[in-house]
Parts: sequence; structure tokens; C-alpha cells
Amino acid sequence: MKISQRASHIQPSPTIGMAARAKAMIGEGLDVISFAVGEPDFPTPEHICAAACAALEAGHTKYTAASGIPELKAAIVGRLQTEFGLDYDADQVCISNGGKHALMNIWKTMLDPGDEVIVFAPYWVSYPVQIELCGGHPVIIMTNSSRGFQPDLDEVREAITSRTVAILINSPSNPTGGIFEREILEGLAAIAAEHDLTIISDEIYKHLIYQGREHLSIAMLDEETRQRTILADGVAKSYSMTGWRIGWLVGPQQFAAKAGSIQSQETSNPCSISQYAALAALTGPQDCVAQMREQFEQRRDFFVGALREIEGIECNMPPGAFYVFPDISAYLGRELAGRKIATSLELAEYLLEDSLISTVPGSAFGAEGFLRLSFACSVEDIKRGVERLKAALGA
Repeated sequence: MKISQRASHIQPSPTIGMAARAKAMIGEGLDVISFAVGEPDFPTPEHICAAACAALEAGHTKYTAASGIPELKAAIVGRLQTEFGLDYDADQVCISNGGKHALMNIWKTMLDPGDEVIVFAPYWVSYPVQIELCGGHPVIIMTNSSRGFQPDLDEVREAITSRTVAILINSPSNPTGGIFEREILEGLAAIAAEHDLTIISDEIYKHLIYQGREHLSIAMLDEETRQRTILADGVAKSYSMTGWRIGWLVGPQQFAAKAGSIQSQETSNPCSISQYAALAALTGPQDCVAQMREQFEQRRDFFVGALREIEGIECNMPPGAFYVFPDISAYLGRELAGRKIATSLELAEYLLEDSLISTVPGSAFGAEGFLRLSFACSVEDIKRGVERLKAALGA
């Protein structure tokens, strides 16, 4: 049976792959501690689940408009206005089957073969793959931990060509937890204006920011920047709704309409029940978000402190998201428990197989020499995991 070149070249998500291996080992009765999955361990709040049950009882089990129900679109634009002072209309929203799907809708609506998108590394694993699947070319610009993973604006300017159509921003970031500072956002906005580029701003972690910091979207800088920005977002991370699969894009009306047309041919509408649950998430009480954020911050503080006590590991304090991204390059090239460890992937495999710790190698995010560890797990698991990590590294 013929398999397309597109399908032949694509690889499964490394984060999902590591999580799947860990789950399989757990199924075999092994005590695996998973730091691999980017999924809050909290249950979906009760009022959101109750809204889903109410939607079932009300018979909301049929097709909706392909781009989502009007009530949810109105709730999205309402929250953007209330929280961030951003003015949009409901017809500028396309609701999708999760944040990942929203991004695919963006690329399919925007990209022609050979179009280039500037992507900052470390990047979420799916960004380059999605862009390539849609015929585009990701142009990778490295950032580094010593600068808090802030991009060099001169490098951005040098990377722009006649084929560049967009700059992709993820702040707070997966995998680093980094947040772009205002001056960086202003610089990127100026570059985009100069070269007439679109800005894609993935803000799925915008409510998970610590130490009293507030989210700054690049769309908040000025009206011109807002009009050239497409926001990608969803309920998965802030409301512990990963499996409900509701995300969205917000942008110019014509763009949102075309994205909706593409979605109508591919998937039709997102799950009707999940849309009503997401509506309750956005319009209901928000104390659940604050409570989760507070616990994440406590876990973050403990995790970073414990990692910094391990000789040879360097770790930034992430201002957002729920990941730590320690530099483990000091351990590459060493022999651990009789195994030569040359890459972050080999280290991740060693930790899983020998110490029952599931992590994701930095190479999956375009950053060799790092590991991504999620603190979307209990403090007790973090403590046990760090002890295992110390033993595995001989520290």
C-alpha cells in the first residue's frame, strides 16, 4: 500500500512517546515517576464537569457550526476584553479541537509551499513539524538559558528573507517556561511591521505565570500590532481540560472565516459537549485557576531548588508554564551505570530504563544538552524523582 512522502517523513511526538512508554511500564507494575507529560494532574473543576452533564441533558449532542457555538465565541472575546483590554468580535474566532488543531488551522490557512516562519528554539516539539506538513519552512533561531531564553533581535532581522511570512511566539514557553520581556515583544512587533509579517502568538500558558507577574500579549502593545497578530489559545492547561480538546484562534475576520472553512472540510465542529464545558470554564468562577497556579508555583520552587543542589546541573527559575528545563550537558560524554551517555535522548532513555524516571530530551525541542521535566505532578513525586535522579547521575 502506498504511503505518501509526507507520512513517511513524519515522526511521532517525542513528548507523547515518552509518556506512552512510561504508561506502558506502569501498566507492567513498575513504579515510574513521570516528568514527561505536559498535562495538569488536577481534576477538571466540578462546575465545568457539571456544565458538560447539563449540556448532555439539554440535548446539545448534535452538530454545531463548524467554527464553534456563538456563546463560546462571545465568551472568548469577552475574556480578552476584560482581562487584557483587547477588542475583538465573535466572527474573529475559530474554535477548534484543541490548541494544537488551532495552530494547524493557522498554518493551513496561511502557508504556501516554501513560505518561511521564524521559530525560536527551544520550541514546542510540534511547531516545526506542523509548519513542514503545511508546506512551509521553519527558520530556527536559537536562544540560550544565560539570557533567560530571550531572542536576539539582530538575529531575527538577519533571518528574514523574501519568503518570510510570520514570526511565531510562545510566551510563556513550552519547554522553558520563559516569558518574553516587553522590550523583546516591542522589537519583534517593529520587525514585523517593517517587513509586513504576521505574528502568531501561542498563549496557552498565559494564566500560569508566577511571582505576581502579569501576562503581556504582543497584541496588547498597540493597535497596528494587534491587527497583524493571530492568537492561539485553549482551555487545556489553565483549567486542566487537556482531554476535552477545545482550543481557538483569534485574528482578522477573513482569516478566521477561512480557517473555519478548512476545519469544516476536515473535522466539522469541535465536540459540542466540550464547547459547553469550555463556556462554563470561561464564564464561571476563576478561583480554580488561581488555586492550581499557587500549587504549581510551590512545586516549581521546590523542584528548581532541588535540581540546583545536584552537582553539574544548572537550572533557570521558569517564570511561567509548568516545566523546568535544566542544563544537563555536564553529564553528556560520561559513563553512567556502564552506559556511555552522549546525548540528551540517551540520558532520558537511561533514566527511564534504569531509574524509572520519565523525562523528555532537550533535543526534541531543538536544544541538545537539556531535559524537560514537568512539575504537573505531586510534590511527593518530585521529591522521589529528584532522589532517583541524584542516584542515577552518581551525584
